[in-house]
Parts: sequence; structure tokens; C-alpha cells
Amino acid sequence: MNKKFFIMTCALCCVLCLLPLDSYARSKNEQVEEMSALKGPKKTIAVMEFENKAGADSQWQLGTGMAEMLTTALVNTGRFIVVERQAVTDVLKEQDFGASGRTTEVGAAKIGKILNSQILVRGAITEFSNQTSGGDSGIGYMGVSLGMSSSKAHVAVNIRIFDSVTGEVLDSMRCAGTAKSSGASVGYSGIVNVGGSGFAKTPLGKATQQAIDEAVAFITAKMNNVPWSGKVVSVKGDIVFINAGQNSNVNPGDEFTVYKKGEDMLDPDTGASLGCEIKKAGRIQITSVEEKFSKAKAAAGSAASFATGDIIKLD
Repeated sequence: MNKKFFIMTCALCCVLCLLPLDSYARSKNEQVEEMSALKGPKKTIAVMEFENKAGADSQWQLGTGMAEMLTTALVNTGRFIVVERQAVTDVLKEQDFGASGRTTEVGAAKIGKILNSQILVRGAITEFSNQTSGGDSGIGYMGVSLGMSSSKAHVAVNIRIFDSVTGEVLDSMRCAGTAKSSGASVGYSGIVNVGGSGFAKTPLGKATQQAIDEAVAFITAKMNNVPWSGKVVSVKGDIVFINAGQNSNVNPGDEFTVYKKGEDMLDPDTGASLGCEIKKAGRIQITSVEEKFSKAKAAAGSAASFATGDIIKLD
């Protein structure tokens, strides 16, 4: 083994262990534990790549890294089905292609139907700084430097929640984090994996995680006010199939109201969807649950009155 590499590795491990706690010392799961227990099915969220407006060096892969951190944090709450960022990007590309007129109407992806997600989350990184003072960089190897210094990091993002069908902004919030450290420090001069284990131990990583946790708390609170909805997949005899199962926290015995969708209401000036009329058709009770779908029976009304595409809600 290369002697210089061995010494550098040992020194790096020692520094990471000696890094002091900063002003943000809460565990990553603490905010999740403070949330009330989930009631009803999980709602679906799509997270887009963050826009970098902070002017940080291009070597920091901010947009992708912070979107992945938010995705992971939302999944860890156990309250949402989170659509992968790459999947959203692929669907948007398919929608653009469908809207171009170069495909048949039957095969075209519909604008606004982003993998059935109810909410679309976008982030804009507005502040991203790391101020270091004190001694020189000390030992350096492969883009990582060790030294004695004090650091103050600050990160801020603007989070916006959109209705995935209408594109309407439902709410927005500035989420920020600040962290400090002094003594032994780790610095980066190469491409940084935002969200990686090494990054997480730095003041900048801790400040970023604080901003992400604040965003999760904000999104969770706002999603409590967004009613859950699903769809009838098919009806076979007395059995009604719906598009929500174990992954959506649906359980045997749960009851939902079934609605018939009426005419879409479109704004005459913009063409934007204003919603649609719905008419109550009856109720169903879940009898058995699979991973991604469930079977139900009519609890009010008749299964024969339900059809593919009917809306189901937790009233």
C-alpha cells in the first residue's frame, strides 16, 4: 500500500471523528418523529431537480444533489410515495414529444399527468456559502485537504409546491440552514458529491441537511391539507379494483367514496384547468390489498354503477 495514501487515510479518519458538533445538532429523524401519525393513504409527490441561483462554483452538483437529499428525506418520513426525479424528467420529455404532434393521440402522454402525482415540488437554491478562517489547509491528497480552522456555512432554498395537473402554485417557503465548526476541518477542492457521507460531516453538509429537513416539515404540513384521491382501475362482477395498495397505506376495511367525473372546467382566457364537476356514485370497502392495487366491494350503491376512471376519495 502506498505509504502516503495510508497516512492520509488515517489522518482523514481522525479529523472526521474530531469534528465538533455545530449549531444544528438535531438528528435527521427527529423532525419526522415529531410528526403526527399518518392517517389514510400516502399521497404521491414528484420532486424535480433544484435550480441553482446561488452562483456557486459549477463543481458543486447542487441541483441534482439537493433534489436527491429531499427525495430521500421525504421517503424516510413514511408518509409519501415519491416519484424519482429521473422518472419525472423522462415523463416530461415524453409529454413534450406527445404535444409536438409527432405521435398518435392514443399514445401521447398527457400534459399535467406526471405519473399520477398529486403534487410537484420544485426548489431554487438562492444562498450557498462556506466561509473559512484560521490556519492553512495542512495535509492535502486527491482533492481533500485537512487543517485547523473555523467555518461557517449557510444554505437557503425556495421551495414551491405545485398542483401537478393545473400547474398552480399552492404554496412556497424559504428554507434555510446555518452551521459552524472550529478546530480540525475538512476542505474540498474537487467535484463534491452533495449528500454523500463525507459532505454530510462538514458544516456545509449540516447546513444543507437543516434546510432540507425544514423543507420536509413544510411540505408535510401543507400536504395535510391536500385531499387524497385515487382511481377505479376496473370492475369485474362484484369486485372493484383501485390503483392504491400496500405501498399507499391502504388496508382491508378502509372505506372510500366513489365519484363520477363530469365536465372539465377550463379558464376561457388561459385554457388552464379549473377542476371538474364530480357526482357521488356510492362507497366501497377494501376487502384485500396487494402491493400496488386493492380489491373492494360496494358498501353503498352497486358495483355495477362504478366504472374505470371513477374518482375515489377519503371523505
